[in-house]
Amino acid sequence: STTDKPILLNNIPDAETFISGAEVAVIGFFQDPQSPGAEQFRRAAGQIAEVPFGLSSSAAVLSHYGAAENTVVLFRTVDNDRRDLDMSRGEVDAKKLIRFVRMNELRLVTEYNPVTAIGVMQSSLQFNLLLITDKMSPKHPERMRKFRAAAELYKGKILFILLDSNLQSNERVLSYFQLKKSELPALAIFHTPDDEHEVVAVDDISIERVQDFCNRFLQ
Repeated sequence: STTDKPILLNNIPDAETFISGAEVAVIGFFQDPQSPGAEQFRRAAGQIAEVPFGLSSSAAVLSHYGAAENTVVLFRTVDNDRRDLDMSRGEVDAKKLIRFVRMNELRLVTEYNPVTAIGVMQSSLQFNLLLITDKMSPKHPERMRKFRAAAELYKGKILFILLDSNLQSNERVLSYFQLKKSELPALAIFHTPDDEHEVVAVDDISIERVQDFCNRFLQ
């Protein structure tokens, strides 16, 4: 619960277990856990229920992760990446910290929007697979269940992205892939270094269909 956040991490094994146990984990490294920065960190932690927050004042933990004092670090297991935010200057408040987390959190399936777009573009993964679909469709929950199950198979290789065709801000993505709404749902796979991509319309999503599409493109 948010009242238990952040979790105190007093040693390296606790920190390692904390990070490995979540798709996205945030740790605040504060020598003084009562500092103004730490207080803003606690406020942010209480407002992001689904992301685990940890706090450590341990010099050993700080050294283990190569983190500077008064720094917040976001760890992403999906692409084995991290993002650091310096809290020492004092102008970073809870609101800015929440935006930092929202911009940089990537999960097994990341919903694409103007905020998450930054994290998607900065991901170390070179392959992106988009499910372009209508989130209002009665078939959406089952499609997402299968899409997420397929994402487990490509963790660390392909970034799986949900793109809601109802959002006006996503219309340019449909235009890029030369897709009409009547052709949805569709899968689009994209190789970021050279813009190479492939698109296929899919009425029914299945784990096997996603696998076949991904494997052919990777080959």
